[in-house]
Amino acid sequence: MFKIRSLVTALALASSISVASAWETLPTKADAPADNPTTAAKVELGQMLYHDPRLSSTGTVSCSSCHNTMLGGEDNRATAMGVNGQTGGRSAPTVWNAAFNKVQFWDGRAASLEDQAAGPVTNPIEMGMKNWDEVVARLQSIEGYKEPFEKAFGKDGISKDTATKAIAAYERTLITPNSPYDRYVSGNKSALTDQQVRGMEKVAELGCTNCHSGPAFNGPGMFQKFPVIPNGYWEAQHHFGKDKGLAEVSKNQADEHLWKVPTLRNIALTAPYFHNGSVKTLDKAVTLMAKLQLGKDLSKEEVADIVAFLNGLTGEFPKQTMPTLPGTVDSTFN
Repeated sequence: MFKIRSLVTALALASSISVASAWETLPTKADAPADNPTTAAKVELGQMLYHDPRLSSTGTVSCSSCHNTMLGGEDNRATAMGVNGQTGGRSAPTVWNAAFNKVQFWDGRAASLEDQAAGPVTNPIEMGMKNWDEVVARLQSIEGYKEPFEKAFGKDGISKDTATKAIAAYERTLITPNSPYDRYVSGNKSALTDQQVRGMEKVAELGCTNCHSGPAFNGPGMFQKFPVIPNGYWEAQHHFGKDKGLAEVSKNQADEHLWKVPTLRNIALTAPYFHNGSVKTLDKAVTLMAKLQLGKDLSKEEVADIVAFLNGLTGEFPKQTMPTLPGTVDSTFN
């Protein structure tokens, strides 16, 4: 809990502070922590682990089940589905460009991709393994994993630390640069349509970039209250307030309804929207954000312009080749 409170204190919380919104392009490479420099061997191993359903108790759910790199980096479900058909209360966030998040998960409870990679595997609803000792034992029983772990980490072998570092290394390669917006900001003024430019200007005018700023449109690592403005009509339809956000982890009342500011990159591909996936379309999401966060009623034309601009944030997805996983020989896991 102390770690969470320290993290919240360290990050910008105030919704009233205006963030300077110089338009920035998305980097093509993500920085790696000093204790986990990115290498080709780690990325290759991490991609294998990311797509291996044997990291789940039933052998049916992998990281990619909910964060599909063949799509928009999530599963287009209102709430993610884990082992035995169980569903949680939150929508799976996209893994694309997650390397540029200052914190991970909707409630920001993980400070890094390495921390995040450890969580779902032992979550009883998501991947359902009892503990990481069980995960490590399973990986060690698969003969074909010994060589790629040794290649990536030397004599450190198979462990929770090396497995999560490999997954994080792979996830740091999942970057989608060169969107129409990026080309426009880089000087190609024909990259966005007139409508998209109007939407871009409206986003700045309304103050959306107070939170959705920076290259990934996810702010400087801030948490934001949602909704800011209570509205009984929309609450009755979407139940936004049912989930307390960061307070579910910190158990601190002051953290109620605080959420990590999500990226707007590729948002046109990641419906449904919001932490509980209760909004099916992007135009309605824009309308609700304006009303509940900014107290603004937008015209249909303004909404259409903003949606057009948000479509211009869809980047180029690096080609993903599905890995060949090491075989399970003469054994079963369920």
